[in-house]
Amino acid sequence: MSRDPSLNGMIYFEAVARNGRVARAAEELNVSPSAVSQQIKLLEELLGISLFRRDKRQLSLTLEGEQLYMAATSAFGILRNARQSISRHRESHQLILRVSPSFAVRWLGPKLADFIRHNPEWDLRIDASPDPSNFDREVVDLDIRYGHGNWAGLHCEEILSDYVLPICSPEYRDRLRKVSNSDLEVLQNARLVDSIKAILQWDNWLAKHRITRNSNSSALRFDRSSMAIQQAINSVGVVLESTTLAYDELASGTLVPLVPELGAIRFPAYWIVCPSRHQSRKLVQVFSNWVIQQAEYHEEKINRFLEEKQVPIYDDPDIFDYLATSRQ
Repeated sequence: MSRDPSLNGMIYFEAVARNGRVARAAEELNVSPSAVSQQIKLLEELLGISLFRRDKRQLSLTLEGEQLYMAATSAFGILRNARQSISRHRESHQLILRVSPSFAVRWLGPKLADFIRHNPEWDLRIDASPDPSNFDREVVDLDIRYGHGNWAGLHCEEILSDYVLPICSPEYRDRLRKVSNSDLEVLQNARLVDSIKAILQWDNWLAKHRITRNSNSSALRFDRSSMAIQQAINSVGVVLESTTLAYDELASGTLVPLVPELGAIRFPAYWIVCPSRHQSRKLVQVFSNWVIQQAEYHEEKINRFLEEKQVPIYDDPDIFDYLATSRQ
């Protein structure tokens, strides 16, 4: 009955084949050269083949040795990956997230104290970056992304809708109302502040409401919603922005809907994104459940606020198709 090669024999063989010399393999394995030579001899006797051609001090693989080396390299690679995965799970409760910058600062950041209070033993790392993770090359557990929710090959779960409408400071609203009480004229003459990475842009919103601009006001464009919202707080202009990100200012009255009658457009915008295999990790499950609960509570507050301000909500789940068509 044939016996399988010992694991030690395969380890010694792989080291010799990779280094080309017994002495180098012995140094790497921290054993004597004679111990390595003995393991190679036993392996060759067990298999009934020669694995190396011996030319003075240099060794080269035979055809059979080359085949065995390729198999050993592949097998050891699988074992190393499994060991790294096991080590990761045995580490302290560490979760690595990547989050859209404005969402991280204005929405997630203020809520993290609740999560940390209930999970004090966790190590938490959050990268606020607009760039999505490359899960094959980076050590990231999950992303919270802003966008369309159509990232191929990844698990995508909607957590929060956006409610978008024109908002500004009460001072700026009153300044515009002194010029005209007409919603149309107010929007025609207001300075518009753009969040250039937002899904819904001013040109699309104006076209949807059939409003033509005649203002000579210079354009203000920012690549972070947090910066655009700050300009609205500073009474610089009107921003077409997310009540998700500006809720605290809206609730306190620092910002107000400019034309409540025109309503807020609601569409899915924030997503948990990760490889499907990450869903089995307990840390990912716990954090995902917490984020979803926070999002549900937050969305209830937004709906109550808009109802109190008599702002109608228009669901637009197909907004991405609309935007794609309008930009052609």
